[in-house]
Amino acid sequence: MHMADALVVPAVAGTMYACSVAAAGYSVKKVRLENDSKKIPVMGVMGAFVFAAQMINFTIPGTGSSGHLCGGMLLSAVLGPYAGFLTMIGVLLIQCLLFADGGILALGCNIWNMAFYGCFIGALLIWKKIMAKGASKGKIAAASILGCVITLQLGAFSVTLETLLSGVTELPFAVFLGFMQPIHLAIGLVEGLITAAVLCFVYEARPELLWGTGETKELKEGRFTLKQTIAVLGILAVLIGGGLSLAASSFPDGLEWSIEKVTGSTELEANEGIYEAAANVQETTALLPDYGFKDFDTPVGTSFSGVAGGLVVVIVCVGSCYLFKFFRKKNA
Repeated sequence: MHMADALVVPAVAGTMYACSVAAAGYSVKKVRLENDSKKIPVMGVMGAFVFAAQMINFTIPGTGSSGHLCGGMLLSAVLGPYAGFLTMIGVLLIQCLLFADGGILALGCNIWNMAFYGCFIGALLIWKKIMAKGASKGKIAAASILGCVITLQLGAFSVTLETLLSGVTELPFAVFLGFMQPIHLAIGLVEGLITAAVLCFVYEARPELLWGTGETKELKEGRFTLKQTIAVLGILAVLIGGGLSLAASSFPDGLEWSIEKVTGSTELEANEGIYEAAANVQETTALLPDYGFKDFDTPVGTSFSGVAGGLVVVIVCVGSCYLFKFFRKKNA
């Protein structure tokens, strides 16, 4: 659901940047109050895992479309809504600058649509409520599916609203909405199942890693140590990004598919003024555009992008924790 710059006008883009920055600033304030430095490596490896998982586009049968994990629910269920949101920003920023996935002008929109709803609505209003009296695999599955479906529907609606406010006449609101919501309902269901599977593994491995659980119920003993759990998730991120990414669906994702159904093309053009400047900046920063080597189409480029991108996400997330002194508040 990464929006391109052509879908938003500067005024809408600027407004969504302001909203996303405000949410990020509040998240930084909240994370600084936490005293759990063990979250730092978890933040890095979970960011890398979500980055890799987003490279796997899965086909939606009978539609000619595909979808991929957003990851907000997954991250916030492990890290909490605030650290999860900041991790998602790191993932989306790397995708935008290094891989030209989503526009620079539209980055504020993408953060809001793909991270805010999953990390705040999904975590605080759905996950936390269901887990209030302790976790179980059934509760994890229910919260994951319900949370992913609802938050992805909200994200899809936001995309259509942002294009409406931007006056994109090629995408009439009612028609565009009519394609966006059903296809993202299907994508949300699949994401919910994937999220549930990963969180059930975490629950079995180190149940205390799950956020918002266990306050009223004694946690069961995990099967792995914290280091082993982090190592498993890290290895999975490498295998997914470096190997399984090669099997990703070639069909357009839900947003591109919806645009194509309305306009006949998966992309809209906007090549003047600020759009051209943003494209020039992105062309300079995108060392691996479209998750491959420049001017050299080879599967090796995809595998390299999956591994290298995950590593950069780890560096950015862990480095930010030390740079901004996250999880350093001492208990009174």
